[in-house]
Amino acid sequence: MRIAVAVSGGLDSLASLVMLREEGHDVLALHARFFPRLDEHLEKRLKGICTSLGVEMHVTLLQDEFAARVIDPFVQDYLDGLTPNPCARCNMRIKFGLLLDRALELGASALATGHYAGIKKNSSGPVLMRALDQAKDQSYFLCLVPPRRLARAKFPMYHHFKSSMQEFLQNRNITVPAREESNEICFIPGDYRDFIAGRLEKSHEPLPGPIVDSSGRTLGRHQGLWRYTPGQRRGLGIAFKHPLYVLRKDLASNTLVVGAREELGAGEFQARDVNILEEPRKWPLDLLVQTRYRQKARPAEVELWGQRMRVRYKGEPGLPVPGQVAAVYSPKGQVLAGGIIQQE
Repeated sequence: MRIAVAVSGGLDSLASLVMLREEGHDVLALHARFFPRLDEHLEKRLKGICTSLGVEMHVTLLQDEFAARVIDPFVQDYLDGLTPNPCARCNMRIKFGLLLDRALELGASALATGHYAGIKKNSSGPVLMRALDQAKDQSYFLCLVPPRRLARAKFPMYHHFKSSMQEFLQNRNITVPAREESNEICFIPGDYRDFIAGRLEKSHEPLPGPIVDSSGRTLGRHQGLWRYTPGQRRGLGIAFKHPLYVLRKDLASNTLVVGAREELGAGEFQARDVNILEEPRKWPLDLLVQTRYRQKARPAEVELWGQRMRVRYKGEPGLPVPGQVAAVYSPKGQVLAGGIIQQE
């Protein structure tokens, strides 16, 4: 099988390339440029590694598409009062969208990435699974990728642990050219607020407005609703008798609503643009829902209609944040569906 491997120059993508090659697959390396500034040093070193492995490397230019399909919607979502997940959008629209298309154009039948997740097959199609390395599992970020796209995906990291990958490459005299792994958003070097502020025209800067508690009492002033996200505690600029958290944002009145920790959360929420990865009739009775990357999936009931779903938590309320992704799992770690949490 001819497999294209998306290589960023990082540890996991290079390890994936080497693993597939050693398994006997016909592999090619596919490097995407997402940003206007070219990292010539990185590409030169990456090219050298591929040459030493006897693997051809192709570079595809996706700067404009990445800006239009990931960065611009990210900024607009914040201005619309949401807290977006750009990694999930990138996987859906770029990596398993445009980059997969490029891989197919080059004669590959599949695209492999360094994601910590797994793909199995059943009679319905591809089955997306959590990775063995639970601490690094990235299946949550892949839950919006359509099944027909996941059918072309390969995830060599499925049964491997991140902690062993450095030694894996060192034993083959391969030095990772990219900088160390970052948990931040790849296109934002610092605080997202500074990034968004730098992209706004003066005429479009959101206006300050009131900060109120749940009873409507004014407690202070905010500096633009996009600077805050539900659950946030720091940066409110309010001295109060107990810690305050962002409860919600009212765009119509440009008001930030805050309250005590016990006021956080909701017993249920709805999600839109739902991507079904397993036939609902095959879903188990016990379901788990995850609404943040580092959050533990929690027991819930899920009701589907069209491209929407309603999630009702079993037990304590959760903290669903509009704009974030909600992923539905089986107890065995299969991703059943994913959607984008709606504003109430």
